[in-house]
Amino acid sequence: MDIIDTHQHLWDLDRFELPWIEPGSVLDRSYLTADYLEAVAEFRVVKAVYMEVDVAPSLRRVEAEHVIELCRSADHPTVAAVIGGHPGVADFRDYVAPLLPNDCIKGVRQVLQGHGTPPGHCLDSAFVNDVRWLGEQGLCFDICIRCNELADAAELAKRCPDTRFVLDHCGNADVQDGDRSTWQRGIDAVARQENVVSKVSGIVVSADRETWTPEDLAPVVNHTLDAFGPHRVMFGGDWPVCTQTAPLSEWITALMKIVASRSSEEKRLLLHENALLFYDL
Repeated sequence: MDIIDTHQHLWDLDRFELPWIEPGSVLDRSYLTADYLEAVAEFRVVKAVYMEVDVAPSLRRVEAEHVIELCRSADHPTVAAVIGGHPGVADFRDYVAPLLPNDCIKGVRQVLQGHGTPPGHCLDSAFVNDVRWLGEQGLCFDICIRCNELADAAELAKRCPDTRFVLDHCGNADVQDGDRSTWQRGIDAVARQENVVSKVSGIVVSADRETWTPEDLAPVVNHTLDAFGPHRVMFGGDWPVCTQTAPLSEWITALMKIVASRSSEEKRLLLHENALLFYDL
């Protein structure tokens, strides 16, 4: 089955500074297109959407220009990108506006978890106004937020009805959490906002590296699929971040097992069709 990976990270540490990477960790090296192609070699990944990698702020425009050049080149599946940016800061629109003529730029993301970002930040009026502006420009906004702040994500989407949103990583559920009731209430609240789709991505990182099985991930995947419905979910690899727990091939294989009982149409929508339409690829 053809796959569109909506959450592909790439970074060259000789060119970009990523302050969040822990020295000596599995992520503390460059991950290039050749490495990605090796990681997905056994699957038919026909297109990929580059996801910003939270570079040092001074390098954000350089990253955007780099990925535009990447999307215009050949011999790899990367055809579109979501760039980094901080809505609500003074120069946000001046930064994004010159990039708008590049149709490979599909949206913006700010990682709202960690990095000193306080709860409720995404509901500040300046933030909301800039996210509304993104919608006016035809761009989407990726929400990457703590799972106990999903009510804020739902409220942001409600305040920006003409902006399309993508919820990253099933709302960052912890698959080892014995009580996921707070996450479930939050994910259901976000799913009620019809301008939000969810990426089925990222959750393997919270699994136990040594003992995890597809069954550990299944409750989160299945609840997300059921909450959003078949037409508002998209697959994301989250490579190479996923390699902290599992190779990308193991995450894809686990997801295939989890959705095995669902219809062929649902699987096509999740793995390919929804992303094709949402990002106008």
